[in-house]
Formats: sequence, C-alpha cells, structure tokens
Amino acid sequence: MNTFIITFSITAPGCKILPTKEGYILAKVTAYDLAKKQKEISVAEFFERNKHILGFGNQTRALITSVKEGVDNGLDACEEANILPDIYVEIKNREDGECKLIIEDNGPGVVKKQIPHIFGRLLYGSRFHAIRQSRGQQGIGISAVVLYGQLTTGKHAKITSKVEEDRPAVVTELAIDTNKNRAEVIARDTVHWAKPTGTRVEVSIIADYKRGKRFVYDYLQSTSIVNPHAQITYKEPDGAKHIFERTSEALPRKPAEIKPHPYGIELGTLIKLAKHTKSRKLSTFLKTEFSSMGDRTTNTAIDKANLEKNLDPKIMTREQFLALHKAFKKVKIMAPSTDCLSPIGETLIKRSLKYETQEISPEFIITSSRPPSVYSGNPFQVEVGLVYGGNLPREGAVRVMRFANRVPLLYQQGGCVTTSAISSIDWRRYGLDQTSGKGIPTGPAIFLTHISSTLIPYTSESKEAIADIPEIENEVKLAFRECARKVQHHIHKKVRRVKTREKFDLITRILPEIAKKSAYMLDKPVPSLDAVITKIMDVVWIEDLIEYVKVSRKPVQTTLIEESSQDHEGGTITKSKIMIVNYKCTPQKFNLYAVIPEDAIVGTAYPKPSKIANNYIKWNIGTIHPANKIDVNFELAGLEKGDFDENDLYIENINPAYVIGADKWEGD
Repeated sequence: MNTFIITFSITAPGCKILPTKEGYILAKVTAYDLAKKQKEISVAEFFERNKHILGFGNQTRALITSVKEGVDNGLDACEEANILPDIYVEIKNREDGECKLIIEDNGPGVVKKQIPHIFGRLLYGSRFHAIRQSRGQQGIGISAVVLYGQLTTGKHAKITSKVEEDRPAVVTELAIDTNKNRAEVIARDTVHWAKPTGTRVEVSIIADYKRGKRFVYDYLQSTSIVNPHAQITYKEPDGAKHIFERTSEALPRKPAEIKPHPYGIELGTLIKLAKHTKSRKLSTFLKTEFSSMGDRTTNTAIDKANLEKNLDPKIMTREQFLALHKAFKKVKIMAPSTDCLSPIGETLIKRSLKYETQEISPEFIITSSRPPSVYSGNPFQVEVGLVYGGNLPREGAVRVMRFANRVPLLYQQGGCVTTSAISSIDWRRYGLDQTSGKGIPTGPAIFLTHISSTLIPYTSESKEAIADIPEIENEVKLAFRECARKVQHHIHKKVRRVKTREKFDLITRILPEIAKKSAYMLDKPVPSLDAVITKIMDVVWIEDLIEYVKVSRKPVQTTLIEESSQDHEGGTITKSKIMIVNYKCTPQKFNLYAVIPEDAIVGTAYPKPSKIANNYIKWNIGTIHPANKIDVNFELAGLEKGDFDENDLYIENINPAYVIGADKWEGD
C-alpha cells in the first residue's frame, strides 16, 4: 500500500497563518501587527544600501568621489580661515584592490569634540541653511567616504587634526554606527606633527586604481584650474609626484550670506518661516526675512494679496499665505544681491588655462564672464573659457570641462545643461566642424564652463550634472557666443593685418628701388615716397607691443602702480605701447578704446586718457596728418606675466573699414 503526503497552503486577503498545538490556524492581520514591523531608518543606513546615489556606484567612480570629497573639504576649511590652501593627496594601492587614501590640508584643523560629528555623521554641517555659494551643503561628503571605506574594507578611518601650532595633534580612529548615524570613537591619541595647523584624513577603500588613475589626475588638474589660489600635490602609488602650482596669491572673495528671495520661495517654506519669525507684523516679516523686499515692494505685494500690513504672520491661514505667495509673482521684485557669489574671474581663468595648457602652446585663449542672473530666486553667474589651436588634436570632439562652484563635474556630461547649451550653438559659423549644426563640435579646442550659484540644481546627490534650467542654458549660450565672436575678431584681425603687412612690405621694397633707378637715370634727387605709399595703402595702421617689467620688493621710491604690484613677491607691471600710423591721404581724428581686465589697476598713461572705466581706457586721438604717426602708452598693475598679452582695441568716429588693428566701438 502506497502512502502519499500532500502539502498545500491556504491564504486569504489580509490573513496570516499561525502555528498552534493542534496545527495551524488562519488569522487576520491587524494594524497592530503591521505597526510592530515599522521602525525609523537612519540616513546612514539608507546610504549604506544606496551608496550609488552619492557617487560610489562602481569602484572607479568610488575612487574619484573619495578624492573629490576630501579635497573639497580641505579647500573649504582653508578658505574659511583665510589660508592659501596647500592640499596633499596620496594613494597607496594594494594588489587585492584595496586603496589607502590620504588627504592632508593646512587649514585651521578640527576641534576634538567635533571630529566624530564631521567625519562620522551624515547630514551634519554648517552650510545647509546658509544661502551663499559653497562647494557642499548637505554635510554628506567626507562622512560618506568614511562610510564607504568601512563597508568595503571593514577598516576604520583615522583623522589627524591640529588646531594650534604649540599644541600636539589629536589622532582619532573612528567608525560609523549606521543604525544611529553616529560615530564610534575606536581610539584616540595625541602625537607630534610638524605642521602648524591642519587636518589629515586616512581612509581605506576598495577601488579600481588602474582604471581610475587617469581620472584622479584629470580631476586634480581640473580642480587647480578653477582654484588658482590652491597648490595641490599628488603622489601616486609608484612614488610619482605631481605638483599643480598655484597661479594666484589672492584668496577668492568670501561670499556673503543672503536671505531667501520671494521668487524662489515655496508655499510650505513661506508658512514655516512665518511660524518661526520674531516679527509681529506681516510687513515687518517680509522686509526682515526676505531679500530685495523694501517698503514699496512689500506694500505692493500685501495689497495684491488683499491682506493687512499689521496682520500677525503667526496666525495667518493657509489661504492667506497662498494669496501672498501668488502675489509675489505679480510684483516686480529686484533680483537678489550677488555678494553671495564668488566667481573666478576672466583673468584668473585665462591664467590657469594658460598654465595648464602650456605644453599644447595654444594659438589663443578667450574668456567671457556673464553678469549675474537669477533662476527661481537663486542668483547664479556663468563664466566660460575657450582654448584654440596649438597642438590640440584636429580630429575628434572638443574637450568639454564642466565646473560648478569651483568643483569639476566628471561624469554624466550628456545629461548636463552646459552640454545642451554648447550643442545647440552652430559652431560651423565660428570655424569648427559640426554635423548638421548640432551636437558637440569637433576641432582643436577646449571648452570650459563654470557656474557659480547659491543653489546648483544638480540632477542627483552625486553632483555630476546640472539640471536643464532654461535661464542657465541661455546664459551659457550667450557666454560662449561672446567667446566665439572674440575668436572671429581675433582671426579676422590677424588675417587683415597679415595681408596689409605683405602689401606694405611689397610696396616699401619695390618703390624705393624704382625711385632710385628713376632718379639715377634722370640725374635727379630721390623723391619722397610718403605721399605715394600713403595713397596706395589708404589705411590707418594700428599695431601694439606689450612687455612685462618685474618690480623689486622694496624700491627706494615707488609710484602708485609699483606699490600695487608689490602685494606679493614677484610683482609685475604690464607696459603697452600702441603705434598709430596714418597711411591715408587726409588727416585723421578719432577716439581709441583699449579694453583692459576689470581687476587691473591703470597707472601711467600717455597721452592723457579722456576716460578710464572699469574695463577700458579711452583716448581722444588728435589730428594725425598723412604719413605721420603717434604712440599711445599705458601701464597696468595687478596682473601677472601673460594675463594681458594682446590689446583688444576699438575705434570711434572713423570708418572701421579704413583701420587695420582695431574694430568699431559698439558702446559700453
């Protein structure tokens, strides 16, 4: 006789099977049963399971992200303490795929009690609530690196910090309790450290150094371009050392903190601000809690919302807040202050690009900086640079370098608004190849884009691409078009000058010989050829010469410009000489403009300029008779050698078709 055992289950919606002494029974699942399973998830635990969100998606990117977060931390610390950053990065690679990452800075250090919070606690920082430009805001970066190292190697991070020169350094070994999002201090000690102050972070991570090697170098090189005030030293596992020198001794301007702007506020945030304000009147609340809200703007917004000025914001209803929120959009409110931004500046971008591309010997480097703008109440500013020619490859897509708040963006180029803006420009008009006038162009060029903002709209927490914001895309387009026009101007001026120079050289070689032979045959004196040459040339020729003069540290007597050039060792005076020759048959009189960097200081200028503005010098050039010439000279301080290597000249009150070496002045 055969015995069969049949196993089956009975389920019903909202039920569960419970064991009893007699067997199993079917019981109903209650809300109390569900409540027992629910518990709070710490942010550290969340990122432990979702580390790809923070840029640790694979071992190559994990290495770059770890270096990035450590370097950003060091730069931030130094800048906040008004210290020129010296950043040291070292990677030690083991055969089992484990990398030991060491990042050291010369900043003010971290006090002992704050070390566990800063390095062992996610979402802990000082910048989240501050509305101003900064590299990071969430307080996730360096603690996420510690967490990733702990997850992949099981090893603890070691933090060395020194806050005073005459005191020992504190060494803290710590781990992160992901259930509580709190640091566990494993060990603590004090050691002698030769550095006056600073912080050293040592973290072991699993990373693919072989694939990430090139990206680490590119990241540090890119970081040095947009942080010209920093010196970065990088030591590779094989002992090779790379030093990215600082090209500026001036720290970037510290961005000021501003209040939220009405255009960028959300309804819920508006209600929250009102509930916590100390103001007892609506009008006072708007003027004290928001930027760009004066008496007129405040009164207009309140009137359009049909509210009372003396209304207590703490007792306002949701409907009243909604009316006020809608009223903001109906009122023309002045853009927020841009003191909260700290752009790099055209001069420093050009200087950094010139230093980093010196082996390429580019034909020219063009930079452009747009005026600050606003999206959704958030101030931002776009700066771009364009490197062209030299030893850059003629084939293949141009190299695109993207930056946000002085931080390189290495991944997700195709999903970034800066790429979209570049792709939408028809670069064929400016001498680069581009299929159908769309997409990234090909040719010997490098494109650099830097966006400064109080709130960079990243597409994800990994901060690798900027979201498609129309206002930002438009500013990037305008900046690159301005650069492209400068390129056209440069090429046009160069071609015209070469052709005219060839014509002039030909005339000045042939005519004197003809004159000599004719005079000899006729037994007459050699005639003056000025009138003939002038008639043939029929142009006003403008040529410039620039030289750099080093200023001694402590001269016996100094002029104002010499003093301004001695802010640091190796001050330089830039001397420019502009030669104007009238090769026309009639006297010429016009205005001459020389565009200068905004951060330059104008010293001696002769003849005396009729106007000196922030970015140009103007001369009223007196009558120049045919075949005569005059020289215009001026000096600039505050620049380094190479910052100003070509005059950008414009003319007014003369037909530009007659002039070689300058273009028509279009106004300020």
